[in-house]
Parts: sequence; C-alpha cells; structure tokens
Amino acid sequence: MKKITQCLNFPELCDKPIELKFDEPHSSSDGGALLLKAVDQKLQLISALAACLVDQRQGGKVRHSIEDLLRQRIYGLASGYADANDAARLAADPIFKLLLDRCPVTGAELSSQPTLSRFENAVGPRENYRLALALARSVIQSQQQRRRRGQQVRCITIDLDTTEDPTHGQQQFTFFNAHYDNHCYLPLLGFLSFDHEPEQYLVTALLRPGNASEKSPVVVGLLTRLVSLVRAAFPKATLKLRLDGGFAGPAMLAYLDSVPRLEYVCGFAKNAVLMRAAEPLLSAARELAQQTNHHTQVFGECTYQAGSWEQPRRVVIKAEIVYNLRGEPKDNPRFVVTNKRRSAKFVYQKAYCSRGEIENRIKELHHGLEIDRTSCPSFWANQFRVLLTAAAYALMQELRRQASRTTLARAQVSTLREQLFKLSARIEASVRRIVVHLPQSFAYAHEWTSIARRLGAALA
Repeated sequence: MKKITQCLNFPELCDKPIELKFDEPHSSSDGGALLLKAVDQKLQLISALAACLVDQRQGGKVRHSIEDLLRQRIYGLASGYADANDAARLAADPIFKLLLDRCPVTGAELSSQPTLSRFENAVGPRENYRLALALARSVIQSQQQRRRRGQQVRCITIDLDTTEDPTHGQQQFTFFNAHYDNHCYLPLLGFLSFDHEPEQYLVTALLRPGNASEKSPVVVGLLTRLVSLVRAAFPKATLKLRLDGGFAGPAMLAYLDSVPRLEYVCGFAKNAVLMRAAEPLLSAARELAQQTNHHTQVFGECTYQAGSWEQPRRVVIKAEIVYNLRGEPKDNPRFVVTNKRRSAKFVYQKAYCSRGEIENRIKELHHGLEIDRTSCPSFWANQFRVLLTAAAYALMQELRRQASRTTLARAQVSTLREQLFKLSARIEASVRRIVVHLPQSFAYAHEWTSIARRLGAALA
C-alpha cells in the first residue's frame, strides 16, 4: 500500500495549532462491524455457503480457507467495500482479522486481491446453483426458527422483479436492451414477506443475460423451486404472489393456477379486447374528472381469455384519468390478472400496488451494497458476485430486524453501516482476552448495545 503521511498540521484552524498523526497501532475505523459476525453466527449463513464449495487448490499452498474468503468478501460488502481491490486496504485491519477468527494484533493478514479474483472466477454454474439454494434455505430456516415458539405464519407473500445491471465492458452474455437503452444484465430478485411484517427478505438473486425475458421457462422453474421450499417450511401458510406485467405469460399463469392455496396478482398489458371492456369504466371516470377537475379512478373487472390461454381468467380494471402538466386529461387504464376473490378496488390498490415496496429493497441493493458491480469477464463469476451481495444483504436485513426496538428499526442499509459499523476502535490482545476500546461519546451507543445484547452479548 501507498504509505500515508504520518503527520499533518493545521496551524490556523483553531486557537492552537492542530496536529494529526496516523500513528495509532492496532486500531480500525470499522469497530462496529463486529455485529456482522454476531449476526452470521446466529444465521450460520456463511458456513452453509462454504459447504457448497469444494476446494480444489493444492493443500500445501492454501493460506486462506474457502470460508475465510467468503467471510472476507461478504463482511467487506456489508461494510461498504464492494470491490476485491479493497483487499489491500483491509489486509492488516485488526477488526477484519478478528472477524475471520485471527488474532487482531499478531494474526496473519487477509487474502490479497489476486487471491479473491481467482476465487471468484473458479466458481461455475453448479456451484452457483448450490449457493443460491443454500441462501434460500438459510433465509427460510431463519424465519422458521423465529416462529417455532410463537404464532404460526398465516400468509407468505412472494415478490419477483427484474432490475437493470448496466455493463460497460466485455462481460459474457451482456446484450443491448431496448427497454433500458443500454447494454446490461437483468438480475431477477425474489423476496419473501411474512404476514403483515414490513420487511421483505431477499431470498434469491439470479443473474440473467441482457436479452432475457420474464416469460422464460427459467423464471417458472425458479418460482417452482421457491414455492416448494416455502411450502415445505410453512405447510399451513397461504401463499400470495405479486408480479408485474412482464411475467404474465401462458406458462406462468398455467403454473400459478395449478398450485393449491396460492393467490396471485399479475399485471397485464393492454390490448384491443381489454380496452373495449374498459371503455364504459373510462367514460364514467371522464365524467367524474370533468366534475372535479381532478384525477379520477374507477374500478371494475371482466373475464378474459387470450388466444394462448387454456381457460378464461378474472381481469381487474383500473380506469384512471390523469392530468398532464398543461392540465389536459389523459386516459390511464391498467389491468391485473388475478384469482383473488376480493373487490376490484381492493385487489388493485391493496394487493397489487403494495408490491411497489420492493423497489426500496432493490434500491438498497444497488446504492447500499452495489449489487451491479459485475465487472468480471466471466458470467458465472458475476453470478457469484451477485450471490455474495445477496448474502451480505441477508446479514444486514437480520441486523435490521434485531434493531426493531431502536431508532434504526427501518433504517436503510447505508444508514445502518454509517451509524453502527463506522466506529473507531483500538484493540488490545492478551493471552486471556481481546479488548476492543470504542469511543465513550459514540452517538449510537444505546442502539449498538441493544442490538449486541439481542445477538448474544452479555453485560460484563
């Protein structure tokens, strides 16, 4: 690493000259990241992921185990170090050595960037499949364990959505996508929410080529496996599924109708037949809009069967009149295919529109954990990176759940990191114990202590 200037001086910043020295040994700026290890110990997530990988390296040359490499990358991602290039910055950090069960003072340094890059590029399709399955099982099992002594889960909601991952190099299977007007990947993300809890837990993350279709059999296959896992863990729960219009293909709808105790709402693109069915509702909405000079919504439904469908299905219609910036009215009809029996207004506003909350989870993955940092030439290495990011997000979501009784109960990932992890620490190590000295004036000491106690820490 480039050597840091050891002494700086601000002679006129205050009444007295201020001198700064980078000379504090065995210290870290990520002292609060110890919570990550406590969360992982509770979930046993990284151990489950490590069990999916076979170490094919020569034993005599191995210095860092598979589990250590996973820990270094996942803990680093959660702490804001999205690139393997950050390995050099963290190699001697005592907190990160402690996170990898090494002595923070005398322990060996962490692995280098070339080692991490070789590790990422050694993972192929089979390993990625096992890792994705282990991630899903870990998230579901953690929710199952929460409720063994409490109330049973009555309802589980599954959300699937696609996001854009722009690419700017020679990555495999990157294609131009006309919808996004960019060369990109199209990761498919799946979330689970339980009963009326606000949190939506990331359960799967599948990297797809930039020309992938939501109507692909791959999506139906992924959903089939996910439904099987959820149903096995919560056999008495009712399943609900929310999808946008891109997923409404005949294969998907046929599968959804075949699953017992599954309620679904799925957006559907407008066509001439549906527009004719919506016209009476639009006429009523226009009359109301003329009376109020305000945007208006009227809800209704029809029975519709596309040419590729084997049976007719219920379609909920939202006939809406909106006004543009010039104050001119405009028709804005929307259609949702569903097997729910509630009123059309309830199905659209409460069941379908509430799926928009997963956009906040996707934004966290992009801006808080940089899930789009897929710059490896190999597609499977990039899929591995996406799964590492998903694992880091699973740890952060569990940390947020443990913060439910604090002011950070609904904090974004970046806020959790800034207020809980980025904490100066000085470490002392002896034969009997390791002492981590944290600032006495830490602004979020109450929240940090509360979370630590819920994760197993005890008062000394």
